[in-house]
Formats: sequence, C-alpha cells, structure tokens
Amino acid sequence: MPHCPECEAVVDVDEDEVEEGEVLSCPECGVDLEVVNTNPLELDLLDETEDEEEEESDDGEMLYDEDEDEEEDEYEE
Repeated sequence: MPHCPECEAVVDVDEDEVEEGEVLSCPECGVDLEVVNTNPLELDLLDETEDEEEEESDDGEMLYDEDEDEEEDEYEE
C-alpha cells in the first residue's frame, strides 16, 4: 500500500484500477496526490503550479480572442 508523502498515512488504492496521472486525495490530511507510477504504485504531491499555469493560459487565450475581434472591427471601419 502506498503512503501519503505529506502525512505518511496509508492511502487505500486498488492498484489495478488507477492510471498514471490520476489524482487522488489523502484520506487523512486531504492533500491532492498524483499517481506517478503504477508498477510499483507511487504517489507524489500534486504540483499545483501546473494547474495554475493552465488556468492562466486559458484566461490569456480568452483575452487574445477578444483583442482579435477589436482589431477586425478597426479594419472594417
């Protein structure tokens, strides 16, 4: 059984039903854990900076699309 890298609690996981990259939560401390290897099963703390970067890029894309629309309007006038 794998252990939480944060609090060392045993994380009860069916090794046959998890996939690499899957996110789990520690039942004791609640921290998000990522399955980094399935054979043997290894868990690591979820790197939250990756999630924040994805959210920022999503916001950036939306702003970019709005700017494109404004530029098109300028050429039409």
